[in-house]
Amino acid sequence: MNWGTKIVLGMVAFMLFIIGMATYMFMVHDQDSLVDDDYYEKGLNYDQEYNAKENVLNDEAEPVIKINDNQLIIELKDSASYSLKLMRPAKSVDDIISKGNTIGNTNMILVDRANMHTGLWFLELKWVSNGKEYQFNKNITL
Repeated sequence: MNWGTKIVLGMVAFMLFIIGMATYMFMVHDQDSLVDDDYYEKGLNYDQEYNAKENVLNDEAEPVIKINDNQLIIELKDSASYSLKLMRPAKSVDDIISKGNTIGNTNMILVDRANMHTGLWFLELKWVSNGKEYQFNKNITL
């Protein structure tokens, strides 16, 4: 084998590597948990999100979060209808999304930890109570 053949084989191997990497990137494109699908709409609605976060501070309505072996317990100040997202940075497949109303007189939200992996989770809680919108974000470690 002369040097010309080795150069051609090297170029072919490099092109196959590049094509394989491009194919891989397109296959895992939808599984990226760091990019929101509706990021443009969130940018347009940022004022509403900012006001909801300010309502939490102004009304001193920050939720109390308790973690035990079986459940994640979130206590709100007043009864509310809520939307909860628990997102895991490692895999978007593990994300948990739930909606509903608080439970009982203590205004609790209960999340079962049976299917939740240990590690870092990003909690995003939005709720409406007494006609006001609230939003609370926090990183929690299970």
